[in-house]
Amino acid sequence: MRFLISVIDDLSNSGTEAEMTEIDAFNDKLEANGHWVFACGLADPKTANVFDNRNDAGLVHEGPLFNVQEQFSGFWVIKADDHETAR
Repeated sequence: MRFLISVIDDLSNSGTEAEMTEIDAFNDKLEANGHWVFACGLADPKTANVFDNRNDAGLVHEGPLFNVQEQFSGFWVIKADDHETAR
């Protein structure tokens, strides 16, 4: 099974050097245990573009889809046998 782990933040580029060290250690642990699939940090939502092609609309909106205080600043996709292992 594959699971999505989302990083929620209220600031842009807020990861400290110590946090980045912990993220690297977490990534290493995922890889060592065979759970690693993919991970990525995301740009500030202010730089986003929303593409909406439902019903061939071809719409493009500059900026984030939602105007909210919190945002996704990154994510992991991991593999695990069950929910408990993923946690």
